[in-house]
Amino acid sequence: MAKLGEGDKRWIVEDRPDGTNVHNWHWSETDCLEWSRNLLSNLLCNKPLLSGEGNLHLKIRKIEKLDGEAYVNVRKGKIIPGYELNLVLSYEAVAKESDGESVMLSTEGTVEVPYISDENAGEDPEIRITIKDDGPVGKRLKEAFIAKGKPFVFEKIREYVDAMSRGGPAKEDLEVKKVTAAAKKPAAAAVSGDVANNNSGSVVKEVKKKEKRREGFKTITMTEKFSCRAKDLFEILMDENRWKGFTQSNARISKEVGGEFSIFDGSVTGKNVELQEGKLIFQQWRFGSWPDGILSMVRLTFEEPESGVTVVKLVHTDVPEEDRYGNSTVVENTERGWRDLIFQRIRAVFGFGV
Repeated sequence: MAKLGEGDKRWIVEDRPDGTNVHNWHWSETDCLEWSRNLLSNLLCNKPLLSGEGNLHLKIRKIEKLDGEAYVNVRKGKIIPGYELNLVLSYEAVAKESDGESVMLSTEGTVEVPYISDENAGEDPEIRITIKDDGPVGKRLKEAFIAKGKPFVFEKIREYVDAMSRGGPAKEDLEVKKVTAAAKKPAAAAVSGDVANNNSGSVVKEVKKKEKRREGFKTITMTEKFSCRAKDLFEILMDENRWKGFTQSNARISKEVGGEFSIFDGSVTGKNVELQEGKLIFQQWRFGSWPDGILSMVRLTFEEPESGVTVVKLVHTDVPEEDRYGNSTVVENTERGWRDLIFQRIRAVFGFGV
């Protein structure tokens, strides 16, 4: 997904002036580094690992260092955590004499976990354990920490990873939004029902369930109704100047079969496969943010069930589920783009019926 300031701004959902993230459509990002520090400190620090077993005492003291980044992205309720952390802990190590009272050795050591990352969330990360005293007793204490402390550290890191996967500090906000949305849903349904009844016959709008054509790809289908002639709507979609007008973006459009086009300031490119004036537009489409070599097919068919009324059926196949950056919002963004940036813009600019 393109970032703000990159690509075509009309195909990107920008922040509203009032700061409202409508329907959680675009990314909201929460910085989780300080939250991560507090959680890991609560999970790991001041925790005794051995309290006299074998006359040994081990205790993790505190976090000496936590560097890196941690954040949670949320879009349409989907949680996408990201983190790369370098964690360093200090621990106390004490060995006592056989009487359990006299101290044989009191020293300290460090535990470094250099790479806690969302990339290896299902694996135990690398861990480095050191101790200041490298004598026989010190080595015994280090071995005891490896036996007891290493599994403990891994367990607590897994708890941190699980907490991040549930939304980290954004979890509470998400739950509030879900409750609010559930409370508003009945009222919203009633309102939408009234609107549908008041506009009966004026709009035919159907977004069918997207079907998977092959693994990793989806098909988008829509049916839209306009108060115009089919040839007028065909011309609007195929005329370069009219396209520039209703999208307010640069475009280059060929009207020839095999001719190429570039729309939305170059964000979308493709070529015409088949054209039948007033009846069919069949094109190859590609978004610049898609992985290399990925091409989709767009089929727009036009029907006039009655004079001055045109029904357009869209079938957009082979839409990848992820872009080249790994964002899994391609299908949603493409569907929204057709609905809001093309069909609704045509209505708004040219005054077609809704």
